[in-house]
Amino acid sequence: MTTVERTQVFLLPDLGEGLSEAEIVEWRVAVGDVVTVDQSVVEVETAKAVVDVPCPYAGRVVTLHGAAGEVRPVGQPLITIAPLDGGDEPAGHATYREEERAGSGNVLIGYGTGHGTATRRRRRPRLAVAPEPADVGPIGVAAGAASGDPAPPTAALVISPIVRRLAREHGVDLDTVRGTGPGGVIRRADVEAALTAPAARLAAVPDPQVGSNPVGEGDVIVPLTGVRKVIADKLSRSRREIPEVTIWVDVDATGLLETRAAINAATPDAPVSILALLARICLSGLRRFPQLNSRVDTEAQRIVQSAGVHLGIAAQTDRGLLVPVLRDAQRLTTAELAAELAATTAAARAGSLPPARLTGGTFTLNNYGVFGVDGSTPIINHPEAALLGVGRIVDKPWVVDGQLAVRKVTQLSLTFDHRVCDGGVAGGFLRHVADCVERPALLIAAV
Repeated sequence: MTTVERTQVFLLPDLGEGLSEAEIVEWRVAVGDVVTVDQSVVEVETAKAVVDVPCPYAGRVVTLHGAAGEVRPVGQPLITIAPLDGGDEPAGHATYREEERAGSGNVLIGYGTGHGTATRRRRRPRLAVAPEPADVGPIGVAAGAASGDPAPPTAALVISPIVRRLAREHGVDLDTVRGTGPGGVIRRADVEAALTAPAARLAAVPDPQVGSNPVGEGDVIVPLTGVRKVIADKLSRSRREIPEVTIWVDVDATGLLETRAAINAATPDAPVSILALLARICLSGLRRFPQLNSRVDTEAQRIVQSAGVHLGIAAQTDRGLLVPVLRDAQRLTTAELAAELAATTAAARAGSLPPARLTGGTFTLNNYGVFGVDGSTPIINHPEAALLGVGRIVDKPWVVDGQLAVRKVTQLSLTFDHRVCDGGVAGGFLRHVADCVERPALLIAAV
């Protein structure tokens, strides 16, 4: 058997939750390098996180399929490995692990970034990427190129179906786009650059199947891709499927702020945030009203109440709105909640959370007060059934014991799925939360 026949092509796996593509951030190996089983070979960015991808094969790198900045669809070649020169395969040369043979890409979930930060590293010089092997049959390459002959001068050299779709949706003629990838391959960045060119904005004709609104001169085109596309799809599905209702109440948060100050004075080494106290109050409310800690299984026509509270925390990041999840939050003390919230939101903003930490929530807490707004009617994070929103805390006139006083006031809003409960349950939960904010002693009595 020849070396060529014994090469192993590692395909980009499903990195979790049905993600369909990933963008190459940085190759950690070069052609000719020797790799071992489970060695990280490339860092990719999905719609949810930056992830290191380990290779299940050992041997010498023959081909890197794609350059930094290129989007690769799941199931397409990522890296080709050949056995080391001379003799049999080395000890440890392995095919897929048992989980991989079973077709599960989830074995990669949990590798995270492996470096504790998503700060972009200084890129290495651009690697020379070998052409796709003939038996792979790259999509979109002219027939002559696939057989080894050079492509006609006027033919657009496109490997990625994602690039073709992007160009088709925005009316970009690929024959007019200059490819900057290896060998002149047109990458997504090339299409996006063409979209921002004045000539492209004037000449672009929208696909009638995509939309009928014309693009005018001076309009800025922002492709709906990556995390923004995931957010759009999820929010659209939520509004399409969930009959949601929002109720709200203004509350005097002066007592809550005083309680926080007292806790932090007593435990300066383990300070708690207002968000942590609100999370503790939500957990108390969900224990009393478990109907809101549930989801609707439309296929089985049933409501599933979760045994544990997997608390989602809405966090605004440079990559968009993410909702990292604290699993079994009801098991944490208030101090542990504060520490977990601080670490989780920091990791979400850094982009270093693995995809598994961004799914599976049962209830979401959203502090939109950080944006300086009082209220909101937020969209439920599908498939959850409820979301508590908190506005800014500001000084307002408030009646206390019949006298007008200046107090710290905020607005609480609860958006809930009317299929899981009626107004009595939702109102009871929101009133319990409001009472605990105004009189934190009630929270102590309830735990």
